[in-house]
Amino acid sequence: MALSDRALLLEQLDLRTDCSRCTGLCCVALTLTRSADFAIDKPAGEPCPNLREDFGCAIHARLRSSGFPGCTAYDCLGAGQRVTAVVRAAHGGATWRDDPAAARDAFAALPVVTQVHELLWYLSEVLAHPDAAPVHDDVRTALDGTSPLADLAPADLLALDVDAVRRRVGPVIDRASALVRGAAAGRRPAATRERPSATRTRPSGTGTGTHAAPSTSRPAATVRRRLRPGADLVGAQLRGLDLTGADLRGALLLGADLRGADLAAVDLLGADLRGADVRGADLSRALFVLPAQVGAAQGDPATRLPAVLDHPSHWT
Repeated sequence: MALSDRALLLEQLDLRTDCSRCTGLCCVALTLTRSADFAIDKPAGEPCPNLREDFGCAIHARLRSSGFPGCTAYDCLGAGQRVTAVVRAAHGGATWRDDPAAARDAFAALPVVTQVHELLWYLSEVLAHPDAAPVHDDVRTALDGTSPLADLAPADLLALDVDAVRRRVGPVIDRASALVRGAAAGRRPAATRERPSATRTRPSGTGTGTHAAPSTSRPAATVRRRLRPGADLVGAQLRGLDLTGADLRGALLLGADLRGADLAAVDLLGADLRGADVRGADLSRALFVLPAQVGAAQGDPATRLPAVLDHPSHWT
């Protein structure tokens, strides 16, 4: 599948967030905790005081400066508009503002559909990797079986065992990750595997022109031992390292220094990138990166992202 085909598949699966088709569900259904991410405490089910009558945000243009950077990073992968449509269909066009029953269904369904959409995002990505071709047929079967779940009626959504869906879909995603990471590691030149690489030229973060990128080096043995799923890499110094093929699934990378690092075929599924410095880093071939992970990191125009992701507006 070409990258353009993956972008089309994301549109077909409705995995692009479209707030114009939502009723501000994330501003009501989710709990906010006063922290560096949110300026207030707000219980689930209570509308944010910044939510307007038209379901827009009164401070959308200044969320970060107003103490709500967590809102700019959040992305439901299109679950908000999907749940809005499902709930309206089930409640005669009512929204959470109109009918307590519609509110109850909408708030409970949002996290369920968000998780289903996340699985669909990962499956669609696998089809874009030629190195994962041995599992592509299994992925198509998984997509066919998973995509209809997001359109279930509210009562069926609330009864859905998402963990069971994840257990069914997860193994094919795991196999794809192993195939892509193994192939990438195998293609790395021997010189790069053993010692720092020479300075090289690579496309810029905007996709136009080239610039001399800082040379990357393979991590020292002490660092390599830390590069594992679920690793505690909070504040880790990984600047300028060639991390090709590492499995950092679920790793804690809060505040990690990844400037200029090469993350080709690095599995970042579920990794926490809040505050990670990815300025000048190459994530264009990283695996299973979600918009919310990108939004929570600190990047710049030189940061390279997967083709289906946009640079966050707050990156400068």
